[in-house]
Amino acid sequence: MIIGDECFKNCGNLNNITIPSSVIYIGNQAFFGCIFLKQIIIPSSVTAIGQEAFSFCLLLKQITIPSSITSIESYTFNECHSLTQITIPPSVTSIGGSAFKNCSSLKQITIPSSVTLIGNYAFSGCSSLTQITIPSSITSIGECAFYCCSKLTQITIPPLVTSIGNDTFERCSLLSQITIPSSVTSIGSYAFSFCSSLAEVTIPNSLISIGDHSFN
Repeated sequence: MIIGDECFKNCGNLNNITIPSSVIYIGNQAFFGCIFLKQIIIPSSVTAIGQEAFSFCLLLKQITIPSSITSIESYTFNECHSLTQITIPPSVTSIGGSAFKNCSSLKQITIPSSVTLIGNYAFSGCSSLTQITIPSSITSIGECAFYCCSKLTQITIPPLVTSIGNDTFERCSLLSQITIPSSVTSIGSYAFSFCSSLAEVTIPNSLISIGDHSFN
């Protein structure tokens, strides 16, 4: 059984739903715009969740992703402003672009060591995020991935990352410390722009290029 694309899209009064254990797929925009949906349990039978499946579920506070899921697609939880907690299982290998964009109540998240890719804008606008652990398995961090995470104070870039993209940490105004590993060869434009609390940066010898306005 599947829940098709846009199946419950913009069901503005839907506040509770139980997904049966026979469901294996939740389609694109399946619950998009269900603004009063506060909680949902995804059964372990689900192996894939489509893009924007829970986008604009403005009151959704908590969700558990089952270990049967291998990737979090683009915009899956985009604009879930009330989401305070989420558990990413060790089965997930990638976090898509804008997956948690503007989840402004999300305070902490742990990315498991199975993840190798963080997409563009993945955590952009998570303005309450104070702590995040990026595992050493990560090889790519997308552009604007942590844009405007204004309460993030410290971050360590793992040793397999070769480039820091444009605007990646722009406007992380409380970021006071960052470690750039020797694997990094380029830092994109505006990467650390408006990081007004950044007091010290060590540039590794491996670095070949620093983009325009990187530390503006």
